[in-house]
Amino acid sequence: MHTAPKIVLIKTSSLGDVLHNLPVVTDICRNIPDARIDWIVEESFAALPALHPKVKCVIPVAIRRWRKSWLAARGEIQAVRHKLRDRHYDFALDTQGLLKSALITHFTHTKLCGYDWKSAREPLASWFYDCTYAVPKDQHAVERNRQLAAAALGYTALGAPDYGICTPEIALPWLPNKAYVVLLHATSRDDKLWDEHNWIALGKHLHQAGLNSILPWGNAQEKTRGERLCAAIPESICAPRLNLNEAAALLGKARAVVGVDTGLSHLAAALDVPTIGIYTATDPGLTGLYAGARAVNLGGKAASPSVDAVIVKLTELDIYA
Repeated sequence: MHTAPKIVLIKTSSLGDVLHNLPVVTDICRNIPDARIDWIVEESFAALPALHPKVKCVIPVAIRRWRKSWLAARGEIQAVRHKLRDRHYDFALDTQGLLKSALITHFTHTKLCGYDWKSAREPLASWFYDCTYAVPKDQHAVERNRQLAAAALGYTALGAPDYGICTPEIALPWLPNKAYVVLLHATSRDDKLWDEHNWIALGKHLHQAGLNSILPWGNAQEKTRGERLCAAIPESICAPRLNLNEAAALLGKARAVVGVDTGLSHLAAALDVPTIGIYTATDPGLTGLYAGARAVNLGGKAASPSVDAVIVKLTELDIYA
């Protein structure tokens, strides 16, 4: 490999998937110190790769918006194609393995690397790559990403994953100057929710322990639920609407985070905050929290964890000190 290779990563969505790709950046820089790394990502998640100091340029795309009218978006798509072509990459690495990401990879006009037929989430995506690699599916998504990058770029991914990000220094003037725990009660599917009486019991326990509860939200329905929970949890706060950088600042300064199966739980874990993931409808084995001993998964398919189980883990994480 010649000096200072230019590498572009393609991992466009969703929030958790993008976070799971951050250790790839750290691995590359550890093994190829002079590498220049760019990242193509869905516009709504562009703040996440930017948190990693080794990502030189974040290139937003808008596939979700473009799908509504490919014709209307033609000019915008062409501008992205020209930008990618003109950056003259040495490698394009698609760790998403979907047709949409493979198509974007093709825009880069360079050596295209990705999963092989049996490894890609959508096997047809493998037809778009110049080089494909077998990566077993029976392991966590973070390790699949790391192994694909290592195979494509010629190194071995060793040790625990390092997400490489720090809490952004952003003022949150609405936040009281008191230790707090963030309760991530909202998620994309109703079967992933934890019962409201559980959140209330947990919030009351935290209050008795001298910790405030902060409840973020992302849409009107989640805000209504957050307000309802706050009405029952003493001194709790339903946060204002937050962008991703503000959410990272809130999570990164928390004493702990307790969250359902949602991307912000992964963000908290990536920031090395003591984090408990609550699973009620999905198996956390392949896509759960994955950030060492301070990230704990509880529950699983049809196995909602109890409040007592959460409190035990919070105690083990020593958040009450």
